[in-house]
Amino acid sequence: MICEAAMTGLTHLDWARGKLIEGWRNRAVSLKAISFGLVGVVNTIVDYGVFLLARAVLGGSPDALAALASASAFCRCGAAATLLLVVANTISWLVAVSGSYVMNSSITFAAESGGKLRWRAYFAFMLSGVAGWLANTATLLVAAEILLLHVWIAKAIAILASFLVNFSLSHFVVFRVRGTPASDDPREV
Repeated sequence: MICEAAMTGLTHLDWARGKLIEGWRNRAVSLKAISFGLVGVVNTIVDYGVFLLARAVLGGSPDALAALASASAFCRCGAAATLLLVVANTISWLVAVSGSYVMNSSITFAAESGGKLRWRAYFAFMLSGVAGWLANTATLLVAAEILLLHVWIAKAIAILASFLVNFSLSHFVVFRVRGTPASDDPREV
C-alpha cells in the first residue's frame, strides 16, 4: 500500500520499484502482462475495427462532415479531417475500454477483483483509461498529421503507446492488491 512506503521511509518511487521487482521475481507481473496483452489483442481488434467503421461512416456522411467542419471552425482546433480522427478514436475507445474492463476483471486481474464487475472499479478503469486514450489520440495525431504516416499505421502505433500506459495504470492503480478480499458489494455490475 502507499502508506507502507511512508511508514518505512521509502519514497513512492522506491516503493513502486520494489513492488515491480518483487512481481517480476514472482512472475506475477510478467504473467499478468502476457494475459493483459492477450486480452489486448482482442481489444485491439475491437478498437481498430470500431475506429475504421466510425471513420468510414462519419467520413461518408455529409451531415457528419458538415458538423465536424462547423465544430472545427467554432473551436479553431484543427481541420475537420483531424476532428474526424479524434471523434472516431473516441468512439472506438469507449467501446474498447468497456470490453477491456470486463475481460481484465474476469481474466487478468480476477484474483484482485474476485472475478466480479463493480461500478466503482469500472469508473476507475475508465478514468485510468483516459490516460491511455490521451496517449493513443496524441500518438495517432502525431503519426498521421505530423509524420504523415497512413492512418492505419498511425492507429497501430497509437494502440501500442496506449498499451504501455493502460497496463501500468491497471496493474498499479485499478486492480492493485487490497488488504481485504472482494465482498458481495451491492455496487457490483
